[in-house]
Amino acid sequence: MNEKNVHSCTAGEIHLKYVKEVYDENGVLSDFDLGLPENFNFAYDLIDKIAETEPDRRAVIWVDDDENERIFTYSDLKKYSDMTANMLLDHGVKKGDKVLCVLKRHYQIYFTVFALCKIGAVIIPATNQLKKKDFSYRFRKSGAKFIIATGVDGVPESIEAGLADYDGIIEKFMVHGSRDGWTDFDSEIEKYPDTLERIESNVNDDMLMFFSSGTTGYPKMVLHAHHYAAAHIFTAKHWHDLKPGSLHLTISESGWAKFFWGKIYGQLALGCTVFVYDFERFHPDRVLHMIEKYRITSLCCPPTMFRFFIKEGMGNYDLSSLEYATTAGEALNAEVYSKFYEYTGLKLMEGFGQSETAIVIGNLAGAEIRCGAMGKPVPMYDVIIADEKDNEVPPGKTGEICIRLDTKPNWGLFKCYYGSEDNTGRAKRNHLYHTGDTAYRDEDGFFWYVGRIDDVIKSSGYRIGPFEIESILMEHPAVMECAVTGAPDPIRGTVVKATIVLTNAYKDKAGEELVKELQNYVKNTTAPYKYPRIIEFVDELPKTFSGKIRRVEIREKDETNKF
Repeated sequence: MNEKNVHSCTAGEIHLKYVKEVYDENGVLSDFDLGLPENFNFAYDLIDKIAETEPDRRAVIWVDDDENERIFTYSDLKKYSDMTANMLLDHGVKKGDKVLCVLKRHYQIYFTVFALCKIGAVIIPATNQLKKKDFSYRFRKSGAKFIIATGVDGVPESIEAGLADYDGIIEKFMVHGSRDGWTDFDSEIEKYPDTLERIESNVNDDMLMFFSSGTTGYPKMVLHAHHYAAAHIFTAKHWHDLKPGSLHLTISESGWAKFFWGKIYGQLALGCTVFVYDFERFHPDRVLHMIEKYRITSLCCPPTMFRFFIKEGMGNYDLSSLEYATTAGEALNAEVYSKFYEYTGLKLMEGFGQSETAIVIGNLAGAEIRCGAMGKPVPMYDVIIADEKDNEVPPGKTGEICIRLDTKPNWGLFKCYYGSEDNTGRAKRNHLYHTGDTAYRDEDGFFWYVGRIDDVIKSSGYRIGPFEIESILMEHPAVMECAVTGAPDPIRGTVVKATIVLTNAYKDKAGEELVKELQNYVKNTTAPYKYPRIIEFVDELPKTFSGKIRRVEIREKDETNKF
């Protein structure tokens, strides 16, 4: 543990005050712990301390679609978060209040996150894609008292429609726009002082509440304490491999946990610079242009976006500034890994985590990796693969990824599903946190993803993981996207089905001949019993707001139309 006086540290070292790391004789990280004091607060104890030590260090480079640019230093983050906190306090925000934030990739999200952290209020991120029903659900379930939202994309209208049957909101603040009944966020904060007396909080106080992406049923409310922010020091340091000079881009909007994983906590704790491209729509050519223009050194996004980059033609851009690349959000296909390596010489480092956790399993910086594997459990958690009776299974056997609750502090693990003791009890039972994801561990300790528990297909006595079949199909030039599910069958009970979005070159070739070609392609690559007996071509796959495929929707449709 580094006990240097904080004011003698560089920006990249301040986090060391809280970090305890142990390395084995081969230099591999074997243990990671956080020595957080009871009154730890990320905004005061890391962001403000970096601002004191190196006030002019760049924290955020923000660029919009018109290439308007704003650069914020760490002292700017302290200044504007203090002003925002003073403004919100004056308008009635108190410790423990729930504040819904719909701020896209606007730079004001940084002022707001740290202001609410300092106050001790609970931020509830939400995506701008939500509509009346979605907002209504979130208001009622969370008990939100304040709203800070963008004024664009029809967001205010959707919020107001969602408020029709909810009277708990005290005040609404708008960024980028004006509207009757809303307070102008930008002009209002300018009225307030840029210093703030510390408001005491506890490391276990409520700080943040995500709504899970809801691939099955309504989203759950994932409640985190203040230590969640510090847990992402591990994410940034050992998965993203960031250093104080890094310029990191995670492609995520502020309504999602990945934004906090990749654009706020760990990255800024290390004194890095975060690049924020505030775009309206994702265009791979525009993102590649930004990487080239700003000389991005570190990139993180889902495999789907890497797939779009590859199809766009990465060879047409100068990506030589990239030093490291990571991916998460869905399982990584070998084809994407290989193609990205071919273009950049960089190995895509996969990671696994959830809204409920920090990174749980990953291919960490400096460690041996195995293409197609999720990596190995991080030393911050005690991770096992468990059977249906919660017993650890041997290597090679598929089971549920679980975290032991009684062996480590489990920094960054969620407190509960807010307002739902039943859901919390199902997830945290028998001294384990159950992720709901399945995998198997090989003899060398690498974890290989199989699928969500509900997605595993049981057909003719076999258990078939959809990801393996999807990965094979994705290697065929006809397949842009696909989802593999179990479909009802009068003889076998359930058969493997592939729902496929074709690439442009094959859209006019959909038919029995292509079906046979794809089936044979799978048969020739893996065990024949796994091939999809049903193939359906569609224009698009059903997805959540965060872009995750809703296989449950495909299964429900097939169940309704069976036989």
